[in-house]
This record gives sequence, structure tokens and C-alpha cells, in this order.
Amino acid sequence: MQGITGTGRISIENIQQSTAEHFSIKIADMHSKRRVANVAYARQIAMYLAKELTQKSLIEIGYAFGGRDHATVLYAVKKITKERAQNQELNHTLHLIEQDLKNWN
Repeated sequence: MQGITGTGRISIENIQQSTAEHFSIKIADMHSKRRVANVAYARQIAMYLAKELTQKSLIEIGYAFGGRDHATVLYAVKKITKERAQNQELNHTLHLIEQDLKNWN
């Protein structure tokens, strides 16, 4: 399993996989229409990480998450950004996933 592509960049697919593993959900849930709280939260975190760690547009990120609208991605990014500043546990979780992604070679 490789977290960083040959160009040295982290891909959305790697973010989805790492986030799914961290939250013990299926990668398919990242693309699904399921709105169960734990799945939706993990998906929002993955969208946030995709925006922070890749050069992809909101439209491209939305497409990678089952064809979601760019506004859905923007909502997730804003929500997780705000929560990260106020929630140490979330900040730690994001740090763990980010480190996991950066350490995959």
C-alpha cells in the first residue's frame, strides 16, 4: 500500500483509505450516500484532508466522494477547520491520519 504517489503527492484515494481505516469503515462508504453519523463524520474529515493535502479543486474532491456537490465539500472543510481549532481530540486524530499518509512509502 502506498500513500504517496510517484510524484510525491498524497492522493484522494490514499486519504480515503487511511481515514476509512482509522474510523473502521469501508472505503465504499466514502463514496456512498449513507449519512449515518460515523460515516458522514469520517467522510467530512477525509474531504477536509483532501483539500488541505492535495491541489484538487472542490469540484474534483466532490467527484471523488461519490459525485458530491462542491458546496458539500466546502461545508465539510469549514466545519472540520472550526472543530479542529476547538477540539484537541479531533486535532490529534487529524495529526495521526496526516502522519500515516506522509509515512506511507
